[in-house]
Amino acid sequence: MTEDLSPAERYAAARIRAAEEATALAPFREMYEFDLDPFQIEACQALEAGRGVLVAAPTGSGKTIVGEFAVHLALQQGRKCFYTTPIKALSNQKYTDLAKRYGADKVGLLTGDNSVNSEAPVVVMTTEVLRNMLYAGSQSLRGLGYVVMDEVHYLSDRFRGAVWEEVIIHLPESVTLVSLSATVSNAEEFGDWLDTVRGDTEVIVSEHRPVPLWQHVMAGRRMYDLFEEESDHGGRGTSRREVNPDLVRLARMENQRGYNPRDRRRGKMVREADRERERRQRGRIWTPARPEVIDRLDAEGLLPAITFIFSRAGCEAAVQQCLHAGLRLNGDEARLRVREIVEERTSAIPTEDLHVLGYYEWLEGLERGIAAHHAGMLPTFKEVVEELFVRGLVKAVFATETLALGINMPARSVVLEKLVKWNGEQHADITPGEYTQLTGRAGRRGIDVEGHAVVLWQRAMDPTALAGLAGTRTYPLRSSFRPSYNMAVNLVHQFGRHRSRELLETSFAQFQADRSVVGISRQVQKNEAGLEGYREGMTCHLGDFEEYARLRRDLKDRETELAKQGAAQRRAAAADSLEKLKPGDVIHVPTGKFAGLALVLDPGVPAGRTGGHRGFEYHDGPRPLVLTAERQVKRLASIDFPVPVEVLERMRIPKSFNPRAPQSRRDLASALRTKAGHIVPDRHRKSRSAAADDREITRLRAELRAHPCHGCDEREDHARWAERYHRLQRDTRQLERRIEGRTNTIARTFDRIVALLTEMDYLRADEVTEHGRRLARLYGELDLLASECLREGVWEGLSPAELAACASALVYEARQSDDAVAPKVPGGKAKTALGDMVRIWGRLDALEEDFKINQAEGVGQREPDLGFAWAAYQWASDKSLDEVLREAEMPAGDFVRWTKQVIDVLGQIAAAAPSDGSTVARNARRAVDALLRGVVAYSSVG
Repeated sequence: MTEDLSPAERYAAARIRAAEEATALAPFREMYEFDLDPFQIEACQALEAGRGVLVAAPTGSGKTIVGEFAVHLALQQGRKCFYTTPIKALSNQKYTDLAKRYGADKVGLLTGDNSVNSEAPVVVMTTEVLRNMLYAGSQSLRGLGYVVMDEVHYLSDRFRGAVWEEVIIHLPESVTLVSLSATVSNAEEFGDWLDTVRGDTEVIVSEHRPVPLWQHVMAGRRMYDLFEEESDHGGRGTSRREVNPDLVRLARMENQRGYNPRDRRRGKMVREADRERERRQRGRIWTPARPEVIDRLDAEGLLPAITFIFSRAGCEAAVQQCLHAGLRLNGDEARLRVREIVEERTSAIPTEDLHVLGYYEWLEGLERGIAAHHAGMLPTFKEVVEELFVRGLVKAVFATETLALGINMPARSVVLEKLVKWNGEQHADITPGEYTQLTGRAGRRGIDVEGHAVVLWQRAMDPTALAGLAGTRTYPLRSSFRPSYNMAVNLVHQFGRHRSRELLETSFAQFQADRSVVGISRQVQKNEAGLEGYREGMTCHLGDFEEYARLRRDLKDRETELAKQGAAQRRAAAADSLEKLKPGDVIHVPTGKFAGLALVLDPGVPAGRTGGHRGFEYHDGPRPLVLTAERQVKRLASIDFPVPVEVLERMRIPKSFNPRAPQSRRDLASALRTKAGHIVPDRHRKSRSAAADDREITRLRAELRAHPCHGCDEREDHARWAERYHRLQRDTRQLERRIEGRTNTIARTFDRIVALLTEMDYLRADEVTEHGRRLARLYGELDLLASECLREGVWEGLSPAELAACASALVYEARQSDDAVAPKVPGGKAKTALGDMVRIWGRLDALEEDFKINQAEGVGQREPDLGFAWAAYQWASDKSLDEVLREAEMPAGDFVRWTKQVIDVLGQIAAAAPSDGSTVARNARRAVDALLRGVVAYSSVG
């Protein structure tokens, strides 16, 4: 109370209030209906003091307030502010918010396919757009005072993360950087790097959730608290939390019952009554069905909810299951409002496309308050779902994890069906960082008193492990920065080779690599002490045992080398035999998953192959496509043929044979068994060992027998110490190589890229050639391939639709590879051009190998994927959406996304193509016009 203060204290308080009211923060705080949190105030004060900030805080905590304060400061100071986001959907969302607050005349938008008021003082853009502006030396950078990098933890992204580091490194020193990140466990390390490259940067970390999060497990008809007592509401405090003993007891009961699925009647589905009885016998423990979960949440007042299902098909199936169960979460008034909004937002979609897009089934779900949300959906449909969810008109959303990445779509509850997801290579447990990101959606600030994270019970669930997942906050930020060809020519053009190299050494990737060397150096010192001890253990009184051990190793190494040479010779003989195969040859596959009788459908050797040529699919040897006796069509590899293959018989393959038709495969496999099933292949005889006649091995054996230590009684004991010494010495040398390898790694990769570009005449010392200037305008994974295609005139004379097909190979990547059937491609000139693109890639791949540029490290050109060429050609040829999607066998959302990426790369090709005497630039622009229609044109989010 001010009455209790002395006059001096009242005077001091009045001075503090006056000072606060004189700041830019005071009027900014009045723009919000709620008080700012301490971490927001601290970050804003640091910004006003002229320091950069890194703010790491949980999802939904309001860290974007700090970004908005940077916008406020820029406008107040008459400077510019660029607000960058990782995805176009976020850019569109932020543009709408800022335009509403500051007026459309002061806010602009720049994404790959949208440009609105781009010279405004505040421009929202994707991070790639800002990177391109920096390399191009855009005039729009004049007067730039602040850059906000929202979701800066995206720099861990394997495919796009490098862009964030490029921007941070290349921004002018006068620009104040505002970095907003999810909670990461190494925020201080990232802050130290920002301090190094950007100057004075304050790191502000907040673990506090503005809305408390309660953790639950739903098993059977009950919902259990995960923790017995959560006095700290989500585990941010210091109080110890115990796992709910009821859950531990449930897990123990289930394990004791030893349920075995083989107890079911073989070959028959268990009837519903059996299933119910089985549930009761197992102590009422089961995984609730999706409609049960939503119904239960609705009954407990825990909707709206987002249920994360790590599968697009699973999301769509969940909506259908809820509809079939008769769930209705909306009343009549809400249902009418939903229809009104949906019809308004989709009015631009042609009526003939609605059925193709599954519009009516989608609308039925929305009217009932239920929807899916995933990358395979039409962008317009996703936007409508987001809008209806925020308005409370959709109450249950089934989503893939992509929804957790930034879209402002908080819920009261989040449900996780499983704690395992497919990571592109295998099914793996979700990490604590992923769990935090997903459950961070629960709890709407200013609406909910608390948020709820619900995990569904699964067989063999360990509640203690789940508690560890929920209570761990480990989400380290790891740099994915790697130099690219485009980056190299742009850097050399701006700074010269030497300065570019120094700039790359300031990357976060190199900063982390240098720090990691400290621990390795300590291990080397420990190993060296251990080597001294082992040297004493192998001391022999008869002679130099280290010398004797070296002779033993040399002998073993020589024997291993000869064995490898023999294996290599056998592989070469096997490859030669595979090259001679023809369609219709009946062979015996000696090993592997598909061992046995097989019929060659396609030899898998590129047409016109000559000795030494590295064809587009030949770098691993011939890959014959075969039909097995078990009716499977598979493309085999050289690993399936350790010995030369012999042709057992010949068969005619019917012209009508279709490898995708089960009946066709069955008939031909039957004919194969009839024709050759009785033939027993000859057994391959082993040749005499090369070691028996090797002079070096004979010499080493003689020296061993003549060595004084050979007669030692304790020879084998000494040998064991010598082996330990050798292993530790080898490990130590590897550690020393790692230290050497981690020092200047980024710069060394840059040197190799520059050497290759110099060889190809893109660079001459510090000069960027005409070819290099063209490459500087081409961004993307296959930048060098695109540049070489322009250089060799591969796309000259193509129609707009044919050029669209070729451009698609530069961006498209199939979600799953299908070796059995080659993708359908347009004929004529397009087919020739696509073949030329693959040929050029083969040449570049060989060149990268010569210069030790490794794709596994994220550098280099992957093989172009022709899987979208036919769809792009058809759409650019004005075919209907129904026809294109049916032939492409692709969801509408994927089709729109890939088409927009093709449009983007066509724009780059148009800018980079020669202007004199070339048809490419003109036809690239025409191709863009041909693609930007219908479902693609009215999808505002890419």
